[in-house]
Amino acid sequence: MHALRKWLLAGLLVIVPVAITVAVLRWIIETLDQTLLILPEAWHPDRVFGIHIPGFGVLLTLAILLIVGATASNFIGKKLMGLGDRVVARIPVVRSIYSSVKQVSDTLFSESGNAFRTAVLVQWPRPDVWTIAFVTGTPGGDVTTYLRGEEYLSVYVPTTPNPTGGYFVMLRKSDCIELKMSVDDALKYVVSMGVVSPQKTIARD
Repeated sequence: MHALRKWLLAGLLVIVPVAITVAVLRWIIETLDQTLLILPEAWHPDRVFGIHIPGFGVLLTLAILLIVGATASNFIGKKLMGLGDRVVARIPVVRSIYSSVKQVSDTLFSESGNAFRTAVLVQWPRPDVWTIAFVTGTPGGDVTTYLRGEEYLSVYVPTTPNPTGGYFVMLRKSDCIELKMSVDDALKYVVSMGVVSPQKTIARD
């Protein structure tokens, strides 16, 4: 009986990650395949080749991203992007949504940004209870009027096993211990609920 249980657990450890990975990849491919809807019906792979080609939408999405990125990176593209931003800024409701999303995306995806570049160890949700968090920047605006005396950091504390939910807090920099592990290792540690330990030892000052 003990051997059967051991084999069952070993089988689950092999099959579950593979099954979840396949399911996620399938969802991504099916979602990106929806981009084919922007093509004229006569250009759809089903019509051209006579068969359904899974993943063709992924190639189309990558091509669109590359074209848009190349266009936005040159002088004319930047001028057009600036013009588009000014037009959107004049539309009520839309401008508030667009500006908020653009600020977040610029922070997260900018090569010069510092968001999620550093993993830190903080005491949360009470003293002497530690968890891993990620530095997203520094407090700004009217908030800085009330945060005086010490340097503060804007920190995102993710939940586990789903790190897309969490808490945004502002902590003293002296209360945040910078970790030498990469952000990827820190995320794995959080998502696995501490089961997958990082290869490098957590270093403290």
